[in-house]
Amino acid sequence: MQEIVIATHNRGKMREFAGLFKDLPVKWLSLADLDIHADVEETETTFEGNALLKAKAYAKLTGRWTLADDSGLTVDALNGRPGVYSARYPQPGATQQEQLDALLGELADVPMERRGAQFVCVLALLTPNADLVVEGVCKGEIATELAGTDGFGYDPLFYVPSDDKTMAELTSARKNEISHRAVAVQKLKPQLAALLNP
Repeated sequence: MQEIVIATHNRGKMREFAGLFKDLPVKWLSLADLDIHADVEETETTFEGNALLKAKAYAKLTGRWTLADDSGLTVDALNGRPGVYSARYPQPGATQQEQLDALLGELADVPMERRGAQFVCVLALLTPNADLVVEGVCKGEIATELAGTDGFGYDPLFYVPSDDKTMAELTSARKNEISHRAVAVQKLKPQLAALLNP
């Protein structure tokens, strides 16, 4: 069974990825499993740049196949912000509640028809034989108030019109069908399967 490191300290993200890839013969390892506490600074200006930056750094540290992602929220009315700075919005170290409050504050006077947004996820998988990069997008809108208790990050504000629910109100099974990570994983899976079974 192939061991692959997921370049994250985030337990929620780790569980989500392991669930999405569960039908492949892979043993997923977190950075914590390998006792790695180093943080790689995300200095690139694109999701793809940051995903590759992290994948390369942790592959070098671990000497193993490494999967890294960079994901975030882009809001149309904010010209694509917070984008690659989603985890550091509105400032580094902000709590989830501070992030949600800041987003609601910035959009306070923006009508629903202009609150379009996208969750974007870029996955970068580095192996000895190939570097794979895919992008997944989930389109929605920024709600005017929080709803739902599942999920993390901006999920309670990200409204999915097709389901008439926020991402935080969806079941895990449904989220694993439509989320930006799910879309990216569906693109990566056949490529990873081909690497595992050449």
